[in-house]
Amino acid sequence: MKYQTMTEILFKVIIIGDPTVGKTSFVQRYVNDAYRRDYKMTIGVDFALKVVKWSESQTIKLQLWDIAGQERFTSMTRVYYKDAHACIIMFDLTQQSTFQNAVKWKKDLDTKCSLADGSPIPCLLLANKCDLSHREVQQSDIEDMCKEHDFVGWTETSVKEGLMIEESMRFLCEEMMTKHAELDGFSNSMARSMVPGSTIHLRSQQTEHKESSVCSC
Repeated sequence: MKYQTMTEILFKVIIIGDPTVGKTSFVQRYVNDAYRRDYKMTIGVDFALKVVKWSESQTIKLQLWDIAGQERFTSMTRVYYKDAHACIIMFDLTQQSTFQNAVKWKKDLDTKCSLADGSPIPCLLLANKCDLSHREVQQSDIEDMCKEHDFVGWTETSVKEGLMIEESMRFLCEEMMTKHAELDGFSNSMARSMVPGSTIHLRSQQTEHKESSVCSC
């Protein structure tokens, strides 16, 4: 009897953005499928681990680094960003300032972190709290920011309702697997398989995919 060897790939993903946008809740929802309203403020950085069976022969081990958004911790971001494979920048749809600050987070990331070949790490923009009726940021503005600042894509999410959490991370894993294959000298087709019906707004050199709706809130 032949036994198939299981390959385990370790990826470090950092989650950044202003305080109270939902970073800790996002991690807990994705890892434990749990949501609470009273998470304590992150001091420095918190860690979580998620193991994903990617295929019959590949397992992805995700190290999720939930990085504090308070300004007094930004001096440590170079240390926290080190060796990251991908990033999520999150903002709050009900607070315009957190959307504007997402650009600052992206610029900080790009100046301090890159992949082994010198290219920027894949960065996904998440617009959280789409379950709330009040909003201060429009989809057209998010799309423009995504294009201008080279995010791999964006989507609206609701951590509270569990909307677009798994899909967002699946999409980011696909981006990391593609980069992993490129850096190893393999063909892109060996690593990438887009999820049917995905509502991530993809932005890349090869593909531009737009959907009229992100989540039905």
